[in-house]
Amino acid sequence: MRNQVQLITYAERLGADLGDTIETVRNVFGGACGGVHLLPFFEPFDGADAGFDPIDHTKVDARLGSWDDVRDLAATHDVVVDVIVNHVSSQSGEFRDFQEHGANSDHADMFLTFDKVFPDGATARDLTAIYRPRPGLPFTLMMIGGERRLIWTTFTAEQIDIDVASEPGARYLGRILDQVAASGVKLVRLDAVGYAVKRAGSSCFMEAATFEFIDEFTAEARARGLEVLVEVHAYYRRQIEIAARVDWVYDFALPPLVLHALTTGDADPLGRWLDDRPSNAITVLDTHDGIGVVDVGASDGDDGGAGLLSPSQIDALVEGIHVRTGGESRLATGTSSSNVDIYQVNSTFYSALGCDDDAYLAARCLQFFVPGIPQVYYVGALAGANDMDLLKRTGVGRDINRHYFTAAEIAERTETPVVASLLSLMRFRNEHPAFEGRAKIDHSAAHIAIDWWLAGHWARLRVDTEARRVRLSWTTSHGDVVEVEDLRTLHETLVWERLAASKEQVSV
Repeated sequence: MRNQVQLITYAERLGADLGDTIETVRNVFGGACGGVHLLPFFEPFDGADAGFDPIDHTKVDARLGSWDDVRDLAATHDVVVDVIVNHVSSQSGEFRDFQEHGANSDHADMFLTFDKVFPDGATARDLTAIYRPRPGLPFTLMMIGGERRLIWTTFTAEQIDIDVASEPGARYLGRILDQVAASGVKLVRLDAVGYAVKRAGSSCFMEAATFEFIDEFTAEARARGLEVLVEVHAYYRRQIEIAARVDWVYDFALPPLVLHALTTGDADPLGRWLDDRPSNAITVLDTHDGIGVVDVGASDGDDGGAGLLSPSQIDALVEGIHVRTGGESRLATGTSSSNVDIYQVNSTFYSALGCDDDAYLAARCLQFFVPGIPQVYYVGALAGANDMDLLKRTGVGRDINRHYFTAAEIAERTETPVVASLLSLMRFRNEHPAFEGRAKIDHSAAHIAIDWWLAGHWARLRVDTEARRVRLSWTTSHGDVVEVEDLRTLHETLVWERLAASKEQVSV
């Protein structure tokens, strides 16, 4: 996978369909992203959880396009797609057949029931040990083959959990891998994989058996020429463990730590994380989900490990977001709206920083200089503020950060200094040769310094979180040194043809 910024987007929120989205990617974000993570475009893309509840995971929703569109995008960009390993829609053909025929269905073994995991029943301790990202137990009472059965539903009643250890479950996931590999996809993101394996007497989340499943699935994906990205919101030490076994993990600790550093002046927690974090990470500040806090909190296991932030620091972080958004994020977070995860704050990252252009560009500089592959969510790429109208219409907390952009809005946003400079910064990250080299990170209580260099070329970032000053400097292909402190002028300063020529001249 190429070492360039990736864009995360839905197939219908930068245009009406895949064709429009691909055109926007090439014309508006040309040079700014070398890869695109297409959020679920499967049949249907507009279900109970915005595509994360596929009826048929191997089909592109005809309203959006076809697999030919995915192949078209893959001709110019690394394409990332989701493989939703934990569940399938309650409207899927397989589950509806199971509902009708029960144990006589060819698909009966594909789904998890209460008694399949607890054949001898469960104690209160068994049930309270189950980890779930929302209140209540992960079961829904349904009629199956004329009988009342408890079906395992980790997230919602519309999302039916798969028995990934079963033969039909394995065949189902194998068909998905076959289809995406045949469509030019480079990387698959394992959605909700932390919940995929359930065992009696365990938390049913990121247990030893889960790691075994990840190992097996990764081997299946690699055999098809696919790289694997594991998506898990959990105690930060678990991300380090996962990173040793797969191609890529998310750095979900980065967003709250960057927010903490830039809003309090305290760079120490961020600096300590930069010392320990895995380098095979996808760096993010924003995604289609909320801003996670569980990723910097203490372990909920028996080890009692401390978090990257203390409980009081996390409380201050969350409250600070609510204050800077004028209470908007409070209306979209936790039990205030229909949320599948109460451990995330729902807000755009731009709004979480109080729509402060300087702080926002500083945050992106930190993201792009931290080792890994950066991903930028489409709302963040256009410095979008919270969409309160969409939140009011749907009542879904995450929709505050899932705006539908019109062509006119996109054109207007790209003319603003903050977006123009962000797009220039993305091209800089893609094109400067130093980022193909080595990185050195230094930090203190109020300073973060990151240097990249390769064959005489270098790029440097200096962030003084206490004074709220940022200095970005780099070498040009002619050996000149450019230094910028006002990040809002980046689009006027960076000279792309020199950088591109320089990268071609450097031999790694």
